[in-house]
Amino acid sequence: MTSAATVSAATATDPIRWSTRLWGMLITLCIVLFLDGLDVSMIGVALPSIGAELDLSTSTLQWLVSGYVLGYGGLLLLGGRTADLLGRRKVFLIALAVFALASLAGGLVTSGPLLILTRFIKGLAAAFTAPTGLSIITTNFAEGPARNKALSIYTVFGAGGYSMGLLFGGLMTGIGWRWTFLLPVPIALAALAAAWVLVPKDEAAEEGGHDILGALLSTAGMLLLVYTVVSAPEVGWGSARTVGSFVGAAVLFAGFVAVEKKVKYPLVRLGILRKVTLVRASLAIIAVAGSYFSWQFIVTLYLQDSLGWSPLKLAMALLPVGLLVVASAFFSDKLVDRFGTGPIIAITMVVMAIGYLLFLRLDTTPSYLTMILPAVLLIGIGWVGFPAINIQATNGIDDDEQGLAAGVLQTSMQVGAAIVLAVNTAIIASGDPGASTPSAMLDNFRPGLQFAAGVAIVGALIALTAYLPKRAKARAQEPELELVG
Repeated sequence: MTSAATVSAATATDPIRWSTRLWGMLITLCIVLFLDGLDVSMIGVALPSIGAELDLSTSTLQWLVSGYVLGYGGLLLLGGRTADLLGRRKVFLIALAVFALASLAGGLVTSGPLLILTRFIKGLAAAFTAPTGLSIITTNFAEGPARNKALSIYTVFGAGGYSMGLLFGGLMTGIGWRWTFLLPVPIALAALAAAWVLVPKDEAAEEGGHDILGALLSTAGMLLLVYTVVSAPEVGWGSARTVGSFVGAAVLFAGFVAVEKKVKYPLVRLGILRKVTLVRASLAIIAVAGSYFSWQFIVTLYLQDSLGWSPLKLAMALLPVGLLVVASAFFSDKLVDRFGTGPIIAITMVVMAIGYLLFLRLDTTPSYLTMILPAVLLIGIGWVGFPAINIQATNGIDDDEQGLAAGVLQTSMQVGAAIVLAVNTAIIASGDPGASTPSAMLDNFRPGLQFAAGVAIVGALIALTAYLPKRAKARAQEPELELVG
């Protein structure tokens, strides 16, 4: 619920009239989301240096990435609902403080397992800050142009964190890999102080309870699912352990659904999944994030390990993606106001898919201007639709379920991207293990590039079929459909 201290709809309706305090709150929330995105991608550049100093194997190093995803993707639903029930400001401040402390610990520890533990804790903290920050915005800005502008700015920062992570990672690794952990500390502490002052106080829901069993089942199921997909390439997709883990995750989710149907105050009101706009946005965000993370993973390995590019050179090569994302903050809300979310999502996803297809021309001596840059620019345009996806997901959702809707969307992004990346990794691993020349390595990587392009194409087709002219009117008049059976 929205408290009396929340900024009134009248104040937040006209972007020109936004007060300094309101702008300060929005920018503070944006910075925290930027840190969440930055932390996901920045660590990748530092992995070789970390492995060399701490004597960690490749399989151990992957858990520096997977540990964060386990915490983040596994608890997003719980994070969003907790904010609705306990109060958004309280949850946000506590989670941000934990994030800062875990970042500091990560820069100081000298043990591989402890470093992985700090990454897991940071993921847990981000699972609460991300959906809580989004719900703070959607409950403080009136639905319509004001909220569209606020969400456009907010999500641009999130996408910018992902896309700029390579650049910051390259710069920090040049100084020392520990700075990739320490860089967020002062920023997070400054944001914590600002949030303490600027985020309005709110109260816990007047009605509601804590669905402890549902929380345990959903969290356990999500953690087991993410753990299974990130470990399957190493132990084998057909191994007894992998199959058993998938069965276990399915049993946990089935138990969760059964509990949510019966409990008085469910963690997830299953009816929210009938919201067509939320489901469509979730599918879109899986396609965008899953294809991009898979593509970026391959590009990083090939250009650095096979062609000998430095981390900074690679970061500069992909910088146009980040620049396009940042530039979109100035016009993405206006596009949504004029054309709606559906057409923007569909068009940007089609352009992104074309970018991946162009990148399939990659060879052992790629020209940046004629081969890499055009593809990078088109892929960057795909991220311009990211704010529209978030706006579509939260439109029409009641204030007391904004955190839940945000949690559903961001869970889709994190878990969906983790699954797509794990499948992509398995595809790459099925290639020639003895490949060492750039040409042979490219042969191993090309099926992964094709898979990333395929994911983007499927996402674009889904977006297009959902907004055909003959169905647009029906969709607008019937935003929520009943489930069959």
